[in-house]
Amino acid sequence: MSASAPAVRGQAFSGHNRISTQALTSLAKVAAARALGVDPQDVRADWADDDGLLALSLVTPIGIPPLQAVELDPARVDAAGGSIWDRTVAAKAQILATVSELSGSRLSRVDIRISGARMSQGGRVR
Repeated sequence: MSASAPAVRGQAFSGHNRISTQALTSLAKVAAARALGVDPQDVRADWADDDGLLALSLVTPIGIPPLQAVELDPARVDAAGGSIWDRTVAAKAQILATVSELSGSRLSRVDIRISGARMSQGGRVR
């Protein structure tokens, strides 16, 4: 019979907790995909040491509304979150906060290189 006490929030226990690089990478890819409106498999994520903190480097396309739709209704750009530049700047902060909060890891920065554009189907860009 295995007797184990339930974990109590805020109580310290002996041992180690580690999150694998693969798990962190998966988390970063999903966070970036959600922030930029693309599929996680389209995102490439790499990690580097930045004076003891983690620096995240992403290469990803960005989701955009169909250009014909923007031509007919220029307000679609604002509805999608603004220009590609504005959306990328906002995504950095969102990705850093999401990865830090969910993993407990301390990130120093998030660098994003936009590698292309993916047209969204139908309504707004995710």
